[in-house]
Amino acid sequence: MIAGIVKETFPGEKRVALVPAAISALTKAGWEVLVEREAGMAAGFLDHAYERAGARLAANREEVFSTADCMLQVRLLGANLERGITDLGLLRPGQVLIGFADPLSAPAAAQQLAAREVTVFAMELVPRISRAQPMDALSSMANVA
Repeated sequence: MIAGIVKETFPGEKRVALVPAAISALTKAGWEVLVEREAGMAAGFLDHAYERAGARLAANREEVFSTADCMLQVRLLGANLERGITDLGLLRPGQVLIGFADPLSAPAAAQQLAAREVTVFAMELVPRISRAQPMDALSSMANVA
């Protein structure tokens, strides 16, 4: 399985979906990690940090989307309507997207993703209960802020 990390396109977004320190958890589990060049730059992570951690750098954004089985992004199409639409044509049926998707506020975007036959995990909709606490992205972001 290949996990893809791309540079965020939402104006002012400085976060990256996966930091270099987290790469080893995926590679130890048998995943390959493919990272778009400069994906972590706005968050202060250089390309060579991803390479040292075991990720492979992609030639461009298109390579990440065409190769990855699972895309990790901070803001998916629904949470990045203006610029996220350009990624829609890069998605393949069966691909998995994980990130903030805002499907309740952007149902048309959710429908477009469904039409592409991709599976979306909208992290903001993970219930804030103790059983799901390890996946509670909202609390994690609040703690960082």
